Amino acid sequence: MTPDTTVTTTVPTPLSAYPPPSADGLFSTLAQRVDQDPFNLVATGIFLLAILHTFGAARFAALSHRVQHARDTRRARQGLPPRPSALAEFLHFFGEVEAVFGMWAVVLGVVVTGWHGWSATKHYFNDTVVYTEPLFVIVIMALAATRPVVVLAESALRRVAAFGKGTPAAWWFAILTIGPVMGSFITEPAAMTICALLLARQFYDLEPSVRLRYATLGLLFVNVSIGGTLTHFAAPPVLMVARPWEWDTAFMISHFGWRSVIAILVSNVLYFLAFRAEFARMAARPASPDIDQPEEHGGTVYGPIPAWVTIGHLAFMGWTVLNSHYPALFIGGFLFFIGFAKATSPFQSRLDLKSPLLVGFFLGGLVIHGGLQAWWIQPVLSSLSETPLFFGAAILTAFNDNALITYLSTLVPNMAESMKVAVVEGAVTGGGLTVIANAPNPAGQALLSRFFGGAVAPLWLAVGAIPATIVTIIAFRVI
Repeated sequence: MTPDTTVTTTVPTPLSAYPPPSADGLFSTLAQRVDQDPFNLVATGIFLLAILHTFGAARFAALSHRVQHARDTRRARQGLPPRPSALAEFLHFFGEVEAVFGMWAVVLGVVVTGWHGWSATKHYFNDTVVYTEPLFVIVIMALAATRPVVVLAESALRRVAAFGKGTPAAWWFAILTIGPVMGSFITEPAAMTICALLLARQFYDLEPSVRLRYATLGLLFVNVSIGGTLTHFAAPPVLMVARPWEWDTAFMISHFGWRSVIAILVSNVLYFLAFRAEFARMAARPASPDIDQPEEHGGTVYGPIPAWVTIGHLAFMGWTVLNSHYPALFIGGFLFFIGFAKATSPFQSRLDLKSPLLVGFFLGGLVIHGGLQAWWIQPVLSSLSETPLFFGAAILTAFNDNALITYLSTLVPNMAESMKVAVVEGAVTGGGLTVIANAPNPAGQALLSRFFGGAVAPLWLAVGAIPATIVTIIAFRVI
């Protein structure tokens, strides 16, 4: 019998297969790794193109609208009714930020197949990449956006906002203070979903200025990124390190949590003071409801939501959070939830899966690309001292999911405790600068993008987040 001599190329090259870091420095180490596996440079180049695409997504969306408008105008002149343009729809798809990394994952798959063969592509996409986080975000986002959960959160925050007489500023402050801290207990994606929905209802519906819209979105992203650090199980970048570094909730509160709360409060006060005149003007404009009415039973809600229905929703969320590492369990639980929602339809709004699925697609594409960047991120992290490591992690986070940054830091041998703290601080500090910096950010963008003309401008998002990011740096590095 002839032995099987087929060789399956491993993609990516394991970090353990590279030689020790070069004595000539970081750039020499990276050059050695490119010489050993030239595909490293190709994969990173594709990832860079995907990032650049996210910055240009708004241009594709605008071009789509122009193409459709031109087609409608031509048909109107001919006396014909409007008809969707295939080109406009194609351009619109390219303008969907949530679809960008998935599209470039297809390009990556083609290149991997051409470079290493189909077997290597299957092995990487199916066996190497872990899709647990995207799947979890889909489920928890769908659960958190349901009417009973949003109504419960709104009722609780209304009591807090009542201390400020229920003004838009009071709602804004309550949502951006308590909501992100809730992320330490119900997970950051769930907190982001609830905060975004309530901000849409109590703030964005009042048509604030473009400056205040972006400032609020940037502040939301930063606050949620650091708001999940009071526990060891709720923030994705913390989850990556809690088990290998043996961090528990007491450690998180003493090293991260209290500083995060201070940063959130100080940032909210500073942003409020900067826009206090506009908040005063907004108080004169009433908000319009944002929660959908049920589709069944003629759109009639049969009285207030019964307590047992809300408890059922919270139980499903609890099951999902407790089993966040086990897709078979939380997806199975979600399937049971769909039946529960159908049975209680008079008290439910429409179960919207479009936004969660788009966000999951975004994160799935991000982990596919991110898994091929370890060849350069790991040596960069291991070459930095404490303060440069903090800032390096914050900068890298802006262009990679911060959970990837902290995961790769666990692969650095003999890391001092102060260095571990610095890299996690940097990762959560930079989590609000871009949509891709933190896993919950795409959820917030998907739910609020309609208030930004359908697409959030990356540059203005960063500008809105920078003041809160500076406050967070001071809280973690100075206090």
